[in-house]
Amino acid sequence: MLRAFLALTLCLGLAACGQSRLNPLNWFGGDREERIEVTERAVARDPRPLVAEVTSLAIEQTTSGAIVTATAMTERTGYWQADLIEVERTETGIVYEFRAAAPPPGAIAGAAPTRQIVAATTLGRRDLAAVRSVTVIGRENRRTIERR
Repeated sequence: MLRAFLALTLCLGLAACGQSRLNPLNWFGGDREERIEVTERAVARDPRPLVAEVTSLAIEQTTSGAIVTATAMTERTGYWQADLIEVERTETGIVYEFRAAAPPPGAIAGAAPTRQIVAATTLGRRDLAAVRSVTVIGRENRRTIERR
């Protein structure tokens, strides 16, 4: 009983740290956007095109590391098989391309909510130990989220 009380007190104490680096919920800050123009270069083993625009990027802590989740807006309805493809890893950051299989020719444009697509990948504890930033690239922009 005493151990449970101490564990609960410790968890609440860390969560109350607000914007402190001690609070595990604040290890990664908000994402920021940078507008770019990417010339399409298909990865030899991945012919899927880049999505048009990455609209959000988030990292959620898990017991085994973290989950990187990106949301994108496509030009038309029907994109599928979305993935975050790792293209670069440095000592302090990881860069992903957001790729998805295109719908068949003649697909309708559709309303904005029907053109949103989500992809996620996981990072292990070992990856998180050195990573200070994660970047996801679309055709028209890139989003970066950095550790505080």
